Amino acid sequence: MSRTKNLNAAIALAIAAAVTQAKAKHPEANAFGTYYEVLNGELVGVHCNMLPAQGLTDCMGTWLGSTAKKGGWYVGLYANAINPASGWTAANVAGTAGEITSNTEGYTEATRPQFTPNAAAAGVIDNVGQEAAFSIVSAGTVTVEGAFLISDNARGGTAGVLASAARYPAPRQLQDGDNYKVGYRVTMTSA
Repeated sequence: MSRTKNLNAAIALAIAAAVTQAKAKHPEANAFGTYYEVLNGELVGVHCNMLPAQGLTDCMGTWLGSTAKKGGWYVGLYANAINPASGWTAANVAGTAGEITSNTEGYTEATRPQFTPNAAAAGVIDNVGQEAAFSIVSAGTVTVEGAFLISDNARGGTAGVLASAARYPAPRQLQDGDNYKVGYRVTMTSA
């Protein structure tokens, strides 16, 4: 099996385990969001997310109401040691979470990398194999405490909708030249 297929298989297994664990804690829940990290080609973390009220409202409005579908979704990284909260929005996430926006002590991409999903199937939609990529640049290290999904691609931007956010169980220390990717999967079950 190729290295990419091995990585994708490892991602699928790790996410399935995280969803099983989350389902055991919250048996009433039928939807789970999971972020995962790939550092220099290796899976290094899988983390369940928090869905803020703004994201849930937008989801319901888009799915069942008359809210227009967003033109795209983007992944941001944050540096503050803070847990996501229901009141987080696109307008306050960059400041509250301490979004990493520097292109000298952060990443080189001009905008937040895009979340490019694969086709939804069997109650799952994700970007496995097309993760949002960050080219890390730093004179020392960049500390990432968590990630979020937002409909505004501007680094530090405050427009649009915040769909989800996750704080990592431990800070991720990144070094100059690291190839850091963040993936996201939503899993929905009928029971």
